[in-house]
Amino acid sequence: MKPLDPRLLRYARGARTVLGLGGLFGVLRTLAVITWCWCIAQALAILVLPVLGGAGGATGKVAEHAYPATMLPWLIGVALIALVVRSVSAWAMDALAARGAVQVKAQLRAAALDAIDSRSPDSLAGGADAHGATVLGRGLDALDGYFSGYLPQLIMTACATPLLVLAVLLADPLSGLVVVIVFPVIPVFMVLIGLATRSVQQKQWQQLQHLSRSFLDVVEGLPTLKIFRRESRQVQRIERETGEYRSRTMQVLRVTFLSGFVLDLAGTFSIALVAVTVGTRLVAGEFSLALGLFVLLLLPEAFIPIRAVGTAFHASTEGLAAAEQVFEIIEGPADSEPVEPVETRAITFADAELTRGAHTIGPASFEVHPGEVVALTGPSGAGKSSLVSALLGFVSLTRGSLGRPDTLAWVGQRPGLLQGNVADNVSLGDGEADPALIRRALDVVGLENIASDRELGAQGAGLSGGQAQRVAIARALYRAWRSDAAALVLDEPSSALDRESETRIATVLREEATAGRAVLVISHRQALIESADRIVRIGEAS
Repeated sequence: MKPLDPRLLRYARGARTVLGLGGLFGVLRTLAVITWCWCIAQALAILVLPVLGGAGGATGKVAEHAYPATMLPWLIGVALIALVVRSVSAWAMDALAARGAVQVKAQLRAAALDAIDSRSPDSLAGGADAHGATVLGRGLDALDGYFSGYLPQLIMTACATPLLVLAVLLADPLSGLVVVIVFPVIPVFMVLIGLATRSVQQKQWQQLQHLSRSFLDVVEGLPTLKIFRRESRQVQRIERETGEYRSRTMQVLRVTFLSGFVLDLAGTFSIALVAVTVGTRLVAGEFSLALGLFVLLLLPEAFIPIRAVGTAFHASTEGLAAAEQVFEIIEGPADSEPVEPVETRAITFADAELTRGAHTIGPASFEVHPGEVVALTGPSGAGKSSLVSALLGFVSLTRGSLGRPDTLAWVGQRPGLLQGNVADNVSLGDGEADPALIRRALDVVGLENIASDRELGAQGAGLSGGQAQRVAIARALYRAWRSDAAALVLDEPSSALDRESETRIATVLREEATAGRAVLVISHRQALIESADRIVRIGEAS
């Protein structure tokens, strides 16, 4: 990511506020710094010149530009005011950056979630859940370092450095010329260090994501690991990957410390070079003491922002790496417009063909009329679920056409249960749930002993796999009854059911077809296939 990526301003309005007001506070702070340096330099000249024999600037070049002693109280007073203005401006910029970080994180998360929501659920197929959680969680939280440390210093560098260098040039052209010649060395070092930092930081970020995925996989498979007594091996695996992440982090810290040393060395060398030239001319009596003190006080202030930028950059690299991936989510390829289905009472596919990566599915032609149960079968990977995705509008056909009723109820391969009670999961999306209809749906699928107010954990924890699958079927039945859906589509609805439960579900599907609905069921289970009126096979050699 660039020091200030334009996409940050495009997708997070809070960043514009930080830059706009931050720039004003930066200019105000810079003017206060210049005023403070000038007043302190003049006050010191007033106190030192009598000791050097040039009272009040009456004689010699050393005493030029010095104020009379009567101005000392005023200079001290103005210096104190400038110090207060400088402190308040710095506090205001930090507060603005902290508040801006909160707003920007919220706006980027919202933009990323909107982008995900606007696309097909299939667009995330194959991506680990841990990736999105890490990027939108821990990753964006790391932007705090960018906004609280790096961005204020970047603003100060853009606002303060030109003004401070100009002030040095006006006070002493020779010192200003030295600064102009030496100053570009620091950005060159920063670019070289930034390239090295980017490499090690990307490796650290990738290792963090790998660690997150591994940990989530272990947690999800913990019951199976316990059954086969393999949990100890996974502990060793997590320890190994944690050690690798620790090693990556130490590499980042090593580069950070080395870069800080290099930037401090370059800045100190530049200041020392100017200090030597000013001191030599003061000793020779060829330069004003007041201006010399002003230049020496002002010069470190000119180098502080750019040195702070280099130091703060390392604290923000993790957030910047995550922001890059957030932008990829937001700017990811939009889904093509799905084929507009023809509204009919039946489900129809006519020479339907679609492409998933390098794999072409179809052409497929079949119909499911109201009152019949049709089983869609075929080998794994033949495209059965993809055809259902096209039916639901999640993906687009590349050729052919399809027709579907205006409303249909659907059950996916995964139950997709949420934390809450059973009734909330069955009536998901219904603002005015019907308790009697919820109870009926649960009873129909064989969950008479499951109370509708039973609380479930994350992802339906608390139910067996078969119970969770039947709750998902109950949800589809509830939706079909509630909205009088003309079709019912089920994708592997009995994969976790025993033979008795599967037979009961087959009976339920027959009853729904008798009620006038078109029922399409995808299954590899022979009992469910045999209960269908017709069987449609795809992806099999003829």
